[in-house]
Amino acid sequence: MMKHAWDNYMRYAWGKNELRPISKRGHSASIFGSMSLGATIVDGLDTLYIMGLEEEFKEGRDWIAENFDINLATTDLSVFETNIRFVGGLLTCFALTGDVIFRDKAEQVARKLLPAFQTQTGIPHSLINIKTGSSKNYGWASGGCSILSEVGTLHLEFAYLSDVTGDPVYRAKVDHIRRVIQSMDKPRGLYPNYINPKTGKWGQHHMSMGGLGDSFYEYLLKAWLQSGREDQEARQMYDDAIHYVLMYMLKVSSGGLTYISDMKFDRLEHKMDHLACFSGGMIGLGAHTLKNDLSKRYMEIAEAITNTCHESYDRTATKLGPEAFRFTEAIEAKALKSNEKYYILRPEVIESYFIMWRLTKQQKYRDWGWEAVQAIEKHCKVAGGYTGLKNVYLEDPPKDDVQQSFFLAETLKVSIVMETVTNSSAPGSRVCFEKLTV
Repeated sequence: MMKHAWDNYMRYAWGKNELRPISKRGHSASIFGSMSLGATIVDGLDTLYIMGLEEEFKEGRDWIAENFDINLATTDLSVFETNIRFVGGLLTCFALTGDVIFRDKAEQVARKLLPAFQTQTGIPHSLINIKTGSSKNYGWASGGCSILSEVGTLHLEFAYLSDVTGDPVYRAKVDHIRRVIQSMDKPRGLYPNYINPKTGKWGQHHMSMGGLGDSFYEYLLKAWLQSGREDQEARQMYDDAIHYVLMYMLKVSSGGLTYISDMKFDRLEHKMDHLACFSGGMIGLGAHTLKNDLSKRYMEIAEAITNTCHESYDRTATKLGPEAFRFTEAIEAKALKSNEKYYILRPEVIESYFIMWRLTKQQKYRDWGWEAVQAIEKHCKVAGGYTGLKNVYLEDPPKDDVQQSFFLAETLKVSIVMETVTNSSAPGSRVCFEKLTV
């Protein structure tokens, strides 16, 4: 699968950000601006390395050395996406190989992101113009607010970058973000998805384990792991956050399915994003490393959430899950709105299968992962690569003609590690999903 995705990207879109596998040409989502930054190369290169695809890895490495230049970007870029795909991708390759070209390129990108932190509070803006250094937030984001998941999902990369370069500025930036967020009053102990970078106050009280919130929680747990379990502040913030999420947002449907609902202005919205399905694995990992009287209950919740996310896959015609699914008196774990029925090659459900299999060794998680692989092969594979689907409930769904960079960087990586690694000391077994090793 990786060879098919990569070879067709090389054939039809080399150096472009992503591939359109049906029309067989390059594609660039708005998060990358309009320039060709080779997002698929940078994002997916560590997967090639882990899989032992040495020739393909060298081709990608050489392209990065000779052609990757963040200064080519002349329009607004997403700080969050640039960090996780470019800084994260480059730093992982450095961690795996020791090749300093990856470290140096990562620092070049990160330094270009630093002006986004020049706000009254030090909470960074969401968008930055690499050429001018000017930054701003999305117009739709609660009156000019920054986004919780985006400002929280910088810590692993920036902290590690300070470690390997000796420049403390990167860690200082993310440590400051944490101090600001930690010092704020939390409604019901929960973290709203919006924070105002001018005032340091919360925006709309919308809480979610899905989009806008998700990886903030993930990075707290993984920052603790990354520190050799010494960053107790990160672990305490994670434990407190999960305690209140489970207290106020965890629900069980009439059919017995456990899910984490969204909360808007103290009212629950009974839906769960595909993005939120990483939380089964995260809560399981948190439980496994907690070692107290809550561990057993949290592991049961992790298993129940992962089962619900599997049900969201199993209840479709394609056996691939929708972007969001809802719970009402009439339906459970199914999308209702047309703009929730698509699948864009996302990894979160398979990621939870992987973590839960590693923690429990229950074969069902590998079986579920294999079901997803077969479904992707059947419905998403085309002659020119892999495409997303517009409606997972149709037997022959229309296709979106985009091979996302994270398909190579995350979805296929999880699949191969789950299928082949059975020993915790085996090569690649300590790969962390937002790129960095823990």
